[in-house]
Amino acid sequence: MTRPPIVSIAKEGVLMISKAIVAGASRKWVGLVAFASFVAVNGKAWAQSEQQELVNSAETTFSNFTRDPDMTWFQRHVGSAKAVLIAPQVVKAGWIFGGSGGRAVLFARNDQTGRWEGPAFYNLATASVGFQAGVAVSETVTLVMTDRGLNSLLATSVKVGGDASIAAGPIGAGANADVTTDFVAFARSKGVYGGLNLDGTVVHVANNWNRAYYP
Repeated sequence: MTRPPIVSIAKEGVLMISKAIVAGASRKWVGLVAFASFVAVNGKAWAQSEQQELVNSAETTFSNFTRDPDMTWFQRHVGSAKAVLIAPQVVKAGWIFGGSGGRAVLFARNDQTGRWEGPAFYNLATASVGFQAGVAVSETVTLVMTDRGLNSLLATSVKVGGDASIAAGPIGAGANADVTTDFVAFARSKGVYGGLNLDGTVVHVANNWNRAYYP
């Protein structure tokens, strides 16, 4: 089986996630396909690289959120998101001084077709000070609701909550909150912390992973 066709993303009328790839790396992206189909085809056709394993895990995480009865707000609004940033595993640990980190993939929606483009690979990192103890492992999906939020991710790095606004996503079957921030973050966690606050997280383009995935 051959790879799906690779196409250049036109500048006019298309979200330019290709800018997330550093100069000299490939500027080409997988042709516009549905999110689930994209992952399924790639998972069968390509070798199980670290990058592809992350993409496969991201698909599982996304499915977990779409089935979770407490993620009603997410399920209602994911269709209007500009993009989704999915981190299948974010680890937070600390005692007084703490931090969290993980890897994520970005899929952006094409304004003209409504289909997904991507993935682009990112690293997440947060440092914190204050009383904290224990370890928490979370899977997160952040909805990018505005062009401002998406454009911020096209830079080399962005500090969430600083360069772009973020809010924790409403949880619960009856969640009807009106959220107007650039990012809306949802997390499913296990551990002492019982949750994950992405405010202050620095999101870096994972140049080496993008190069490896798009040689």
